[in-house]
Amino acid sequence: MFLPFNQLPESARVWVYQSNRDLTSAEHEAIAEQLTSFCDEWSAHGAGLKSSFQILHNRFIVIAVDEDYNMATGCSIDSSINQIKHIENKFGLNFMDRTQVAFYIDDKLYIESLSAIKSKVNEGVISAETKTFNNLVETVGDFKAGWMVSASNSWLKRYF
Repeated sequence: MFLPFNQLPESARVWVYQSNRDLTSAEHEAIAEQLTSFCDEWSAHGAGLKSSFQILHNRFIVIAVDEDYNMATGCSIDSSINQIKHIENKFGLNFMDRTQVAFYIDDKLYIESLSAIKSKVNEGVISAETKTFNNLVETVGDFKAGWMVSASNSWLKRYF
């Protein structure tokens, strides 16, 4: 059952998916409609899941489920991944490419390939204070507190 994201507890489990490109406004609207329907019907072994999603910066889909209500099982998690794959196929997107890193520079989203990060640090494009996105957060609480962090407080710290 779909709930507004802000009504989920801090302990709710999250998955963050980063697109390979910005969503158009039409894609954003269609994906939001599709994910709302998915969340309304999402279940684990017949038990409804309290869940939600957000589409942020026209690049990220964040899906969350309140496991205090009902636990997400392997099959239900697979169904959420299949939903993301369906969105990928329908709109020509890729949410599974982990070779692109997102940064927030000068109030704009900036995407860089893993292979170019060291040179961008050396050029001064990316600094220790540059905000990056920790797509590995596990709960709504972690998401709120630490999804966007300084590069020096992420796995990128080795470059500084």
